[in-house]
Amino acid sequence: MNYQPSKEILDKYASVLVNYGLNGCKGIKKGDVVFLQVPECAKPMLFALRKAVLKSGGYPIIQYIPDGFSREFYEIASDDQLTFFPAKLLRGRIDQIDHIISIEAEENPTELKGIDPKKIMKSSKAFKPYMEWRTKKENEGKFTWTLALYGTEAMAKEAGLNLEEYWEQIIKACYLDEEDPINKWKEIKKEIERIKKKLDSLKIEKLRIKGEKTDLVVGLGKNRKWLGGDGMNIPSFEVYISPDYRKTEGHIQFTEPLYSYGNLIKNVYLEFKNGKVTKASASEGEEVLKEMIATDEGSSRIGELSMTDFRLSRITKFMATTLFDENVGGKYGNTHLALGKAYRDSYISDPSKVPEKNWDKMGYNDSVVHTDIVQTSNREVTAYLEDGKEIVIYKDGKFTI
Repeated sequence: MNYQPSKEILDKYASVLVNYGLNGCKGIKKGDVVFLQVPECAKPMLFALRKAVLKSGGYPIIQYIPDGFSREFYEIASDDQLTFFPAKLLRGRIDQIDHIISIEAEENPTELKGIDPKKIMKSSKAFKPYMEWRTKKENEGKFTWTLALYGTEAMAKEAGLNLEEYWEQIIKACYLDEEDPINKWKEIKKEIERIKKKLDSLKIEKLRIKGEKTDLVVGLGKNRKWLGGDGMNIPSFEVYISPDYRKTEGHIQFTEPLYSYGNLIKNVYLEFKNGKVTKASASEGEEVLKEMIATDEGSSRIGELSMTDFRLSRITKFMATTLFDENVGGKYGNTHLALGKAYRDSYISDPSKVPEKNWDKMGYNDSVVHTDIVQTSNREVTAYLEDGKEIVIYKDGKFTI
């Protein structure tokens, strides 16, 4: 089906990203520099984004990524080429820009299938300094980012939908069918803020997640706060925290396929002991999963724990992309965790004031990867509080607080 979203829809979408998704849901300011990362197959979105940035008084810088560009690189590149890091170029980019908008769109979601996963991880690891520069600027309050999806025929096919059905999910999830989508997002933010405030007030020591093939205990650690509703992903309905990576014990089965590093990974199962993954399996893509977990010291440890209330999310279908699948509502909402890098803004005070050496002491995981894995079957989450009490905070796909 040769479906194309209307110009009106794309203009609304771009406006949400530029005028809500960035700068802590306040939108860009006049004079801000906005870096636009857009694949070739999402070209119409690039035009809409550039226009929105210009109309808001910003300066757009464009990275236009050709389709099918990655596979040949990994097939041909030597080890030195795989790990080449253009430090001056990327340092200059981070210094120059105020915001990044990244558009996820795939002409072939499994483009890298069959490529040695060690090559992919090696190249990814080489760019760790860039991510550290970016995170530092973000923690200083000088940089923001957001991520959004542009639907393609290939992605719709992976999800078992036609392209129009796929875009219907995007349009609904982002409130692009509303006259004023930004106003709707402000309403969602208000409810997420209420949930976060309540969770913070409980003074939770640890959470226990129970369900089919799942019994996982996650210790939250001291001086944490819950996050969400910040515009960093559009759409985003999740409430999440970066726990103490040393305090995860038990096992968890995930239901949703994971598209990672150009590969499909299905039916992920993980076991944890003393905060580390001690067993990992998948019915498909297990080698890629295990290589990802072995990328560095932190890639086998938890960096995020998240819950989505089905009453907030308008996403009802599997979308074959983490951005949407980690925010799915459906019957039971979702619980998910991420292996890899923690969010330092989960620290209760100003993260830019914390000495680098203290992050590990506080249990904040560090890694070049951050891989979200999603579960959508019914789960019950019990909070064990610092005062010894227990309270169920999430059941039947919704928060109970």
